[in-house]
Amino acid sequence: MAKNILICDDAAFMRMMIKDILTKNGYNVVGEAENGLKAIEKFDELNPDLVLMDITMPEMDGIAALKGIKAKNPGASVIMCSAMGQQAMVIESIQAGAKDFIVKPFQPDRVIEAVKKVVG
Repeated sequence: MAKNILICDDAAFMRMMIKDILTKNGYNVVGEAENGLKAIEKFDELNPDLVLMDITMPEMDGIAALKGIKAKNPGASVIMCSAMGQQAMVIESIQAGAKDFIVKPFQPDRVIEAVKKVVG
């Protein structure tokens, strides 16, 4: 059965790109969110198998949203995405419970590799 994925990024074209990569590889994109607050709302509503979360977003950043999702559902699978390959961000994400980290610009095979590793 296809895995359900929630995409969270403030840039619509990024969400579109990720959605395209995922759907071409047999994954089901169940929702999209443009900031961390919406990501938490959508997570509660849709209960996806995986969340792909951007770090830098308005209203609530991805790390705060990750912590919010993990507080409600400690078993949640979240992969963080960011253009900033900053070591501190990666470490903070992993410590907060992210399963993996993808750097933008995305390499489609890297996205799929990370998703497969986390949800199969």
